[in-house]
Amino acid sequence: MKVDRRKMLLGMAALAAPLPQRLWAQDAVLPLRTPGLDHLDVMVPDVQKTAKFYMGILDTELHAQAFRGGKRYFVLFNPLTESREVGYLAVGDSGGRPGYIGHFCTSIHDWRRDSAAIYAQMGEAIAAAGFGAFPGPSGFGTFEDPDGIEIQFLPAPDTLVTVAEPDDLVPWHRGLAKPQGVDSVLLRVSNLERAVTWYGLLYGKPTWNSARDTAYFDFPESQTRLELQQGRYEHGKPLGIAEFGIKVDSYDRREVNDAVQALGGEVLAEAGERGEVRIKDPDGNIVRLRAVG
Repeated sequence: MKVDRRKMLLGMAALAAPLPQRLWAQDAVLPLRTPGLDHLDVMVPDVQKTAKFYMGILDTELHAQAFRGGKRYFVLFNPLTESREVGYLAVGDSGGRPGYIGHFCTSIHDWRRDSAAIYAQMGEAIAAAGFGAFPGPSGFGTFEDPDGIEIQFLPAPDTLVTVAEPDDLVPWHRGLAKPQGVDSVLLRVSNLERAVTWYGLLYGKPTWNSARDTAYFDFPESQTRLELQQGRYEHGKPLGIAEFGIKVDSYDRREVNDAVQALGGEVLAEAGERGEVRIKDPDGNIVRLRAVG
């Protein structure tokens, strides 16, 4: 077998180099090559009730899969293509716990090719930054940040799970705002500076707000945003995924407000800095609708 001496020497030099130099000497896969945020899930006591709520607000399609003796619903954020490429909100059973937002997904370009290298470099970078050993993904392909917030990586573009099929729980396209995809996810963390360092290993350089109590990572390809905010341990504001946003076409705000209340949700008085309407769903999860069309 012919040995490429130049490649061999470069590889030996890379292994001997300190971590930051090694990451660049290798085929660097960090920061991630990602289009951004694609889907997330809510875990709730009554999956049908929650699916009906979002279908009553959003002008879209509903799919479902059999899961642990019941159903897991998928409220689509875009029309489903033949290749099943679509963003969505998954609605799963919380197992008797109060409702909460479970995980968010970042899809990765060339994930199938690079996943092993990404996990390996994450392990090295996370350990070198003082966060200890990276345990790797769980059986569901999710892993946790230092605050226990769940993240999932999948190939880009994200696709609806193969076993999910159209579901007639409620009629389709009766909602009032047509979704265009995930807009944002807000994480409330225990130590903002520490969390920004950790997420910066994955996503690169953040942007800070003027008060420096919020930092965010923008993903221009999908026009999505991951926001990090310092937790204050206030009542009703636990650490974790605090809110998420959905991009929608222009809509009649009064009609949506009336529908939210009729379906058991609440329209919150305050709005986000980008002019979103903030809604609390029947399970207490907060979602922001941002009109982009």
